[in-house]
Amino acid sequence: MKYKEVFFLSLANVRANLLRSILTLIIIAIGIMALVGILTSIDSMIYSMSSNFSYLGANSFSIDRKSTEFRRHGRRNKYKESAPFTYSQVTEFKERFSDLAVVTISYGATGSATVQFENKKTNPTTRIRGIDENYFKVTGYEIQNGRNFSSHELEDGSPQAIIGTEIVKRLFDDDADKALNKVILINNQKYQIIGVLKSRGATMNQGADRRIFIPLLRAKMDYGFANANYDLDVAVPNSIEMDNVVSQATGIVRLIRNLKPFEENDFEIFKSDGIVEFLKENTVKLRAAAIAIGLMTLLGAAIGLMNIMLVSVTERTREIGIAKAIGATRKVIIYQFLTEAIIICQLGGILGILLGIPVGNIVSFMVGGQFLIPWAWIILGLVVCMIVGILSGIYPALKAANLDPVESLRYE
Repeated sequence: MKYKEVFFLSLANVRANLLRSILTLIIIAIGIMALVGILTSIDSMIYSMSSNFSYLGANSFSIDRKSTEFRRHGRRNKYKESAPFTYSQVTEFKERFSDLAVVTISYGATGSATVQFENKKTNPTTRIRGIDENYFKVTGYEIQNGRNFSSHELEDGSPQAIIGTEIVKRLFDDDADKALNKVILINNQKYQIIGVLKSRGATMNQGADRRIFIPLLRAKMDYGFANANYDLDVAVPNSIEMDNVVSQATGIVRLIRNLKPFEENDFEIFKSDGIVEFLKENTVKLRAAAIAIGLMTLLGAAIGLMNIMLVSVTERTREIGIAKAIGATRKVIIYQFLTEAIIICQLGGILGILLGIPVGNIVSFMVGGQFLIPWAWIILGLVVCMIVGILSGIYPALKAANLDPVESLRYE
């Protein structure tokens, strides 16, 4: 008997026991849905974070003051930060380092600004950042409408702003052209809109589109204070030069910070790809938990499927005897029952994948991720279903193949 005939015979037997097959199929589908859904949401969030962290670029790094955690007796842990990067320090670094890489200085002015246009107002959660001429080059933001700050506007600290798309939605009915050249109030200070950024979505609720950028000098004048900390980001021409450029940056920063040879660095350098790798490493346990949950569900489904197959062997004892009497070999009987188990598992797996992808992406959208089709987890789901089908069907198949044809024909 050809395997094609065995397949269609197995499919007919699955249809003959449709209700039992569907119930087992649903249990398998739930397991695969949990497996694919959770893994999809994790991968989607990592992909979203990777693309958004790429605002530092794959070949970029940031320099910030050092933060050290220490424990206080009977109280929560505290963080001790080194001296901030002053405006004079970051500008000196930029002047010294501009021949080696693209350097941008920025300043997080506030994360709780209220923006108003006429009678419309945003929530007090808008982030304002002062930037220089290189910020968009290094961070990957793109201007969709309007233009960037001119050198004259940056030098004078002109009260002008480039806004994110969420601000446009709130204040200008999602019309970017309408927003251009309008005057808005940021914490009651007047700013003219000269540009609108292309949407980047949200990452871990940080609201990349709920931001406003103003000239660095203007941010220093309006929001600066004595111990203000300025941010340094550096874009390297290519990844091969990364370690060399980081080493040179470390030396220059030590000089600027007046550190003695025996003193440790009071600053930290964060590579953008290192941030993403850190996030990926910290999701390993989450992935393992997801796989464990899915496999536990599939274990229950496997036991249920084996039970159904054993019942099927008992119910079809006479049929097996007739098949053997007319020439069916032991191998054909094994193939038939294994194929039935695999068909049920694969149908359950396909259903689980179809449910798992939207469930995973819904969870991802809720935390600001992006839509993703997880081909690796789809393949994993189908492979797991194949293994479950073989393991669940092998014992019933061997039991059916070992039945004595004479005794089977007498079975009532």
